[in-house]
Order: sequence, then C-alpha cells, then structure tokens
Amino acid sequence: MSWEGGRYKQAEKLQEAVLEEQKQMLGENHPDTLLTMGNLANSYSNLGEYQKAKELEVIVLEKRTQVLGENHPDTLHTLGNLASSYSHLGEHQEAKELNGIVLEKRKQVLGENHSETLGTMGNLASSYLDLGEHQVAKELNVIVLEKQTQLLGENHPDTLLTMGNLANSYSNLGEHQEAKELKVLVLEKQKQVLGENHPDTLHTMGSLAVSYSNLGQYQEAKELEVIVLEKRKQVLGENHPDTLLTMGNLASSYSDLGEHRKAKELRVLVLEKQKQVLGDNHPDTLETDWTQWVNCSYLMQVTAHPGA
Repeated sequence: MSWEGGRYKQAEKLQEAVLEEQKQMLGENHPDTLLTMGNLANSYSNLGEYQKAKELEVIVLEKRTQVLGENHPDTLHTLGNLASSYSHLGEHQEAKELNGIVLEKRKQVLGENHSETLGTMGNLASSYLDLGEHQVAKELNVIVLEKQTQLLGENHPDTLLTMGNLANSYSNLGEHQEAKELKVLVLEKQKQVLGENHPDTLHTMGSLAVSYSNLGQYQEAKELEVIVLEKRKQVLGENHPDTLLTMGNLASSYSDLGEHRKAKELRVLVLEKQKQVLGDNHPDTLETDWTQWVNCSYLMQVTAHPGA
C-alpha cells in the first residue's frame, strides 16, 4: 500500500468508526452523521471502490433530500458525487442525467457563474465526452474555461482541469496536435500549482501520453506511461482503477512498438485485476478484453506466417 493510499485507507477506517458512534449518539439522519457518511463515500472513491461509494451516496442523498430538501447545497453536492460514481462505474447515461439535474438546480440556487455551477457544467461536458458527443463536450468546455479563467484565474486547479478536458475533446475530434499542445501547457502549470505527484497532474501526464500515441510518437508515449505508472502505484496503489488504466495504456504502447508478447503479458495482468476491482462488464474491463483478443489474434497470425 502506498503512502497516499495508506492515508486514504486510514481515513476510511477512522470515518467508519466515527460513523458508528454518530449513528448511536445522534441518529442516522443527523446532519453530522450524514456529513461523515458523505466523507466516507469520498474515501471509498479515492481508493477506487466506486461501487461502495455509489451505494453509500444513494443513502446519503435520500436522507439529505428528506432532512434538508432537494435544493439544499449539501443535497446537490451529494447528487454531484453520485453522478461522479456513476461515471467511474461506466454508467455514463445515468451520470449525464444527474449532472444535468444538478446543473439546473445550481443555476437556480447559486447562479450561472458560481464556481460550483461551472464545475458541474464541466462534469456534464465530461459525460457528453464519455457518451461520444464530442462536439457538444468541446463547446461546453470552451464556455466553462472562459468563465473559470475570468472568475478563478488561468492557473486555478479547476481552470486547469477544464483545460485538460477541452484538450481531450480535441483528441476525440481528431485534432491531435492541438490536444497535445494544450496538454503540455496544462501539465506544466499543474506541476507548478499542484506538484508532480498530484492525481490531476498524473491524469494529464497519462492523457499527454495518449496524444503522443495518437501522433505516432510511440516511444515518447511509452516513456511517459512508465513514469505515470510508477507514480500512480506510489500515490494510488497497484490495484487502483487509474493505475490499471495506465498499465493498459502502456501495454498498447508496447504493441505499437512491436513488443507484442510484452503487451500480452501486461494485458493479462491488467484484465485479471480489472475483473476483480471493477467487474466483468465495466467499460475498462471490456476494452482490455477486446484489445487482448485483437493482440492475440495478431500474434497467432505472425506465428502462423512468420515471414509476413
């Protein structure tokens, strides 16, 4: 277990103990109990335990709606967290619908230019991206980025996150050079503002590696993914979904460089872990399974026709 992962695990254990005491002393519906319950769900999410986070957030949402009302900021916060859990679990349509609800309510309660409203707008853009609606995602990210730059400044972590999301929109629209240039800029700023080992920085680094791959710069992609993988192992742990995603990307780089057996060995490991952590039907698991099948088919052809 990494230091950071150990810290999340420690927080999880502490929050579980506090929650049990609060349930007995304050009752299950007390705001403090619900706050701890929400924090525990966040710890589950940080550890990559997205199903446990989702199940707890559903309970918190129901209770906060009853106690505080459906438009209370805490209720909306939980609704947004639940949308994030849906997204992590590959339930992108559900995430989109929830993000749409949160956005409308936050516009009403907080106003269109509030930082939390803009954050939700960015989350909705990510849902569109996950569902393949890349142009819509791009247009929404452009709006969010402009507002966040004005409101928060161009070096604020939320602004940089949106910049990275916009770069992903460029990638999915085939604008790979523009995506790469924007990711390089975001990565430089995140290293300065957040540090080299921050999860957002590592996310951008991994995303930049994908851009290198899209541009045919496979060696650069591989070298960057090796760095990201080592850092994610240290920060998140070996079995975290983000770590496994990076391992899968590294396997793809091995394939691109003609190192097919090395790619196969790594994908076998990734697939086994993803099935355990995410389940057989999660999009990440299915993607690895499909890629592994394609890679095995290629190896069989090469073995059968070595001179081809």
